[in-house]
Amino acid sequence: MNNTLVKGLRVLEILARSTSALGVTEIAARAGVAKSDAHRLVQTLVEQRFARQDARSGAYGPTLRLWELGWAVAGRTDIRTAAEPCMGRLLARTRETVHLAALDGLDAVYIHKLESPEPVRAYTEIGGRSPAHAVATGKALLAQLGEAERRQAALALRRYTPRTIVEPAEFLRELERVRTSGFAVNRGEWRESVWGVAAPIVDASGRAVAAIGLSGPAERMKPAKLKSLGALVVDASRAIARALAA
Repeated sequence: MNNTLVKGLRVLEILARSTSALGVTEIAARAGVAKSDAHRLVQTLVEQRFARQDARSGAYGPTLRLWELGWAVAGRTDIRTAAEPCMGRLLARTRETVHLAALDGLDAVYIHKLESPEPVRAYTEIGGRSPAHAVATGKALLAQLGEAERRQAALALRRYTPRTIVEPAEFLRELERVRTSGFAVNRGEWRESVWGVAAPIVDASGRAVAAIGLSGPAERMKPAKLKSLGALVVDASRAIARALAA
């Protein structure tokens, strides 16, 4: 048996199952290896794009490369399969583009979408990324992180439009609103002409595995419609969660 491979896989699983990024000392303790070995193993994972290191804290977490491999073999348990009927109903009800997104670091990554039939619509592509703090799916997922992780995310805000929230305290209040209402809103914070709403999809363990959202031109996503659209994405997220648990 290749002991190095076994240790590396153990470290990878530890990173994948952890609810927060981990330092080398913690990784070594959980894996039962020397700190020097843990450092070498995790650096190899970073080089192979299975792990990433946070520039501020130096801690390590998994990337979506694991998801990319899992996608290839997920079959009937694939979240896209579970989500697609709900996404289709949401599209039929709203005629706006429907997204399924996962969180990778501080990015929202689009893992599935159904396009709006309208000639003017929000444009994204599967596999594309957006800054999580500036889009509804990203905010929905950031709001589900632990308090320390939310505070860390609030220190890495960048302005993309005049509407982007970049003040940490204000952003933390925004995440609290998401946690209270159950859905997040993007009011032209990534692209000024595009608004959106999204809700997290929470699995049986209470972990947010993805978010489902709607996005469309600002002229159609009127402020007066956001509450009703938010209720629709919350209903969809709960239906997907039930499908995953079945």
